[in-house]
Amino acid sequence: MKQLLVRSLSGFVFVSVLIFSILYSKITFIAMFFILMLFCLFEFKKMIKLKSIFPYLIGTLLFVFANILNVEDVPAFKIFEYVGVALFLTIFISFASILFAKKEEVVEHLGKIFLTIIYIVVPFSLMVQIPFLNSNFDYINSTILGVFILIWVDDSFAYLVGKNFGKHKLLERISPNKTIEGFIGGMVFTFIASYFLAQQFTTLSLTQWIVIAGIVSIFGVLGDLIESMFKRQAGVKDSSNFIPGHGGFLDRFDSVIFAAPFIFIYLQIVH
Repeated sequence: MKQLLVRSLSGFVFVSVLIFSILYSKITFIAMFFILMLFCLFEFKKMIKLKSIFPYLIGTLLFVFANILNVEDVPAFKIFEYVGVALFLTIFISFASILFAKKEEVVEHLGKIFLTIIYIVVPFSLMVQIPFLNSNFDYINSTILGVFILIWVDDSFAYLVGKNFGKHKLLERISPNKTIEGFIGGMVFTFIASYFLAQQFTTLSLTQWIVIAGIVSIFGVLGDLIESMFKRQAGVKDSSNFIPGHGGFLDRFDSVIFAAPFIFIYLQIVH
């Protein structure tokens, strides 16, 4: 009973802080997701046994350059110059970091640096662009809030349906508890939720919300499975114990981390 209470309370606090940061202003949203990215970097570095400060330096660099357009009044075409510089410095710093690795670990060290950037930094840098993907580059908080609502609906109903009706394993060798029935149940309820979101968050059309629901359902579960694979290889149950009863921040963001780049690409195409 006490464990359930702690889990419920910590989950409520986490979701409340996240929603507040999204709704209050674009500055609180960007700042909060920068902090969350750093926590996820810490957890992932520990999971893959990467002892280096360079992912933090590279992550900060890419995140800041990616959000210059959103925070300041910078012409849209200038963002490509900033991104170009950021990518150049990222590659330079990544290769410079091997100078601090042991001779026999040079290739492994560089590989882990790039893996950390691709798996954590790039998705977070794209995730914070989602509310700004409109013709005026305005901050529309309902877009990113809707994405998280769909993620939460998919996770919740995949668990409930899988627990009560699941019989066929989805990918047992990586995640024994996930079932095909749970995956389908989560997807169905996510599509239903997208219909109601379209009625409330009208900046995107019903078709667009349905497509995003499909992306969340498919790529969200892939993200979950990929993190499970990393945890299984590291021999850990959770990425950390930062959120009592829920594990770590990476455990809470594994689905959206993988889905966000595809949502970003889709919204770029339709806008």
